[in-house]
Amino acid sequence: MDLSSTVLIIGGHAVTLLDALLAAAALALVLLCLAVILAFRAQAGRRQEREEAERRTADMEIRLAELSGALQGFAAQSQSHHIHLQRVIDERLETVSSRVGHGLTEQAEKTTLSLNQLNERLAVIDAAQKNLTSLSGEMISLKDILNNKQSRGAFGQGRMEAIIRDNLAAKAYSFQATLSNGTRPDCLISLPESPQKLVIDAKFPLEAYTAFTEARDDTLRKAAEQRLKGDVLKHVKDIAEKYFISGETHDTAIMFVPSESVYAELHEKFEDVVQKAHRQRVIFASPNVLMLLVQTMQAIVKDVAMREQAHVIKGEVVRLLEDVDRLKERASDLRRHFDMANTDLEKLGTSADRIVKRGHRIGSVDVEPETNGALPGEQRPRLVQ
Repeated sequence: MDLSSTVLIIGGHAVTLLDALLAAAALALVLLCLAVILAFRAQAGRRQEREEAERRTADMEIRLAELSGALQGFAAQSQSHHIHLQRVIDERLETVSSRVGHGLTEQAEKTTLSLNQLNERLAVIDAAQKNLTSLSGEMISLKDILNNKQSRGAFGQGRMEAIIRDNLAAKAYSFQATLSNGTRPDCLISLPESPQKLVIDAKFPLEAYTAFTEARDDTLRKAAEQRLKGDVLKHVKDIAEKYFISGETHDTAIMFVPSESVYAELHEKFEDVVQKAHRQRVIFASPNVLMLLVQTMQAIVKDVAMREQAHVIKGEVVRLLEDVDRLKERASDLRRHFDMANTDLEKLGTSADRIVKRGHRIGSVDVEPETNGALPGEQRPRLVQ
């Protein structure tokens, strides 16, 4: 191999093989030096990194130790807080439990009391329900009675008879008595000091009134109103024609209305009918009005009875006055005897006073023995005190 042979021409300079080998060797040497330098630097860097890592590890261990101490302190503090919190929670739970228990007890007592009151009210409601049921049955029965004309008549007759029986003596009235013309009014009441009887009729026409109250429109109401007026006036006319007998019955009769509401509505909405009945000497009377009339009659009967017994009372008063005069005379005699005895007692008192005065006067005299003109040893008599 020829080392002097030209291998490359660069810029007009011939490069031989030897130059190329020398250049390659120099380059390799440079590269080797670079590699050694780089390796040394890398080792120095690794040593520095290791030292830095060791330093960091030491710092980390210190920090971990500090953190461990802090964690232990935090754990102890947390445990203390936990114990305190547990105690507070237990106390609060105990307080809450006590309050809840007390509240539940009070609530249970209140609930029991409320249930007892509710049971009592339910019992009252049950009793009221039974009363309502019974009343409903009675109302249905009453409605059935009032739906029948004969039953309505018997109902009005019964109420009228009950009022008469409760307020008059048995000899002062009679039911279904026959008059001289063959008619039989519902009741005749005997008037005091008069042979005439007062007639009471209990057959008020309730059918027309029921139709009037149940009318739903103006046409039916007007028709029912006219029917009611006609029925009432017809019955008033029948009473006037059948029961007014001169010398036997009173010139005024009473038509009994068995309901206060019917009586009130009759006077409120049918004043013309009432006035026409009055002109025919027929008076409407509800149960309360009839009771008032009967009680007034009873008072009149009692007054008449008192007047009938006036002569007896007068005789008794005369005898009472005689007894009073006799008592007065005897009282005068007794007073005279008392005056005489009083005079004698005064005289006795005067004599006793004189005797006492004389005794005091005698007792006040003190007589002592005198020696003047008396012989020795001579004693004179003296009064002994």
